[in-house]
Amino acid sequence: MSNHGAGYQNSATRYGPQFNLNGAGTQNYHVHTVPFAPPQHAESLVPSSRPPASRDDFHVALICALPLEYDAVVLQLDKIWDEDGKRYGRARGDRNIYITGRIVNHNVVVALLPAIGKAAAAGRTASLRSSYPRLELALLVGICGGVPDQGENGAALMGDVVISQAVLQFDFGRQFPTKFVPKDTVDDNMGRADGHVRSLIAIFETDYIRTRLRKQASDDLRSLQAKTTGREGVPDKYRYPGLENDKLFEASYLHEHRASSWCFKCRKNEYCERAAKKSCVELKCEEERLVDRKGQSRMTCGIYSPQIFMGRIGSGDTVMKSGVQRDQLAKEHDLVAFEMEGAGVWDELPCLIVKGICDYADSHKDKKWQPFAAATAACMMKAILGQYDVTDS
Repeated sequence: MSNHGAGYQNSATRYGPQFNLNGAGTQNYHVHTVPFAPPQHAESLVPSSRPPASRDDFHVALICALPLEYDAVVLQLDKIWDEDGKRYGRARGDRNIYITGRIVNHNVVVALLPAIGKAAAAGRTASLRSSYPRLELALLVGICGGVPDQGENGAALMGDVVISQAVLQFDFGRQFPTKFVPKDTVDDNMGRADGHVRSLIAIFETDYIRTRLRKQASDDLRSLQAKTTGREGVPDKYRYPGLENDKLFEASYLHEHRASSWCFKCRKNEYCERAAKKSCVELKCEEERLVDRKGQSRMTCGIYSPQIFMGRIGSGDTVMKSGVQRDQLAKEHDLVAFEMEGAGVWDELPCLIVKGICDYADSHKDKKWQPFAAATAACMMKAILGQYDVTDS
């Protein structure tokens, strides 16, 4: 596979070449050089070197909740208009701070939320919409906790990417004496995706386009790693941590002081803050309780390619850190991942959630995979924009 640089390349070269990709859990798929959704005008293939005239010329927003997500997204910009001294301001009452730039042939505005959670996401997205009234698509890009068992789609691994088909606000519902039940209807919970977002989702479910997305994301990830390796302050920040560090424990096996410990809370299977702050190595979590992940690497001939999982994403202000509850909610509501901002953005703008899996939403979660998962999500976002055509003016 060829390794494309970070700059913009001709669409026929960047998104049209033949390639073979044999990732874990997928079949060989031969892509032919048949053009996909050609633009109406040939000049749209070549992005303008001139900055947009006003905020009305921006149609795509990229939203992040964490600085590490934002860093990975900004590194995907082919051009940053702000560096040319072009500032677009914001509407009265909008407290967001933006970076503007171009990805492929799209002018994009990038926003970092001031806090995690759906309330911050909803408020700041509304302000974003007031400053940039002609936005057609918002991509919420970052990291999430993945559901490891994806049923017939196979096993999800750290670094894989989930793309939303729908969103469930899993902490919004009814508390019964023995169980909390999320509200799970269109009227009670999040609405359907916008019409043209549904069209985008539909094309991503085809083997042809999904393979192209994976290949392009893989190329862009290698470019990102090459750009950042050895940079001051970020040496090897986005290096693949390795399958040996992709550890999934049995759902019921807790991250706690072991049975011989002095900890009274852990003996009673109660939450222990001291244990939560320690690593699995420090707590001596038993390797025998790991789920076998051998033979499922996304590395082929030294090249990493993240798998894509599409489905319903659970979103709420509650951080999911229970393997048992994770599996229960995933089974009852057909969820592929858990995160905290999607419910706030979903009804404000036509939205896709694109997030890299950095943990398994259980008590053993740590931050080791976060930079790499943020990078795979950012690279997948760029690949998605390569397949997205803005509506003609």
